[in-house]
Amino acid sequence: MSDPEAPRTQTASNRTGSDEAPANETPERVDQALQIAELEDAWRRTAAELENFRKRCARDMVRGREQERAAVATSWLPVLDNLERALEHASSDPDPDTVVEGVRAVLAQAVGVLADLGYPRRDDDGRAFDPAVHEAVGTVSGEGLVPGTVAQVVRPGYGPDDKILRPAAVVVATRAS
Repeated sequence: MSDPEAPRTQTASNRTGSDEAPANETPERVDQALQIAELEDAWRRTAAELENFRKRCARDMVRGREQERAAVATSWLPVLDNLERALEHASSDPDPDTVVEGVRAVLAQAVGVLADLGYPRRDDDGRAFDPAVHEAVGTVSGEGLVPGTVAQVVRPGYGPDDKILRPAAVVVATRAS
């Protein structure tokens, strides 16, 4: 009579890493099992590499955003310096024309910074009204005005047509009644 515990022991020894193949396993099955184990290992390694890549990309994106913000902030520092100089000058020189001239120079510098960042000030007077780049805040009719065009810029817009930072607030010409 055979021992009923024998097959269990043999199966248990296979689970614990014994190099002996069970009697019912062919060399083909052993090769397939090894291939499966190798493929599973490769899959796990690839999954780990992908996760590491995702984490690295997230860190790089955060670092890139921080560097870009620092570069933008740095470009505004000369504008702030000149505003402080204008305030100091305003308190020491009572001539308002000199103060206004200094403020205009700082404004031109600020507009230049925006242009350097890719958002130039828009010159929309007389252009055809375009809701993609203009915000209509009023209408006006009168002699010499072409209907559907910008009659007056209330607040300038910044940026080229394809990447508007802020649309221009404009008064649009209409037909005379």
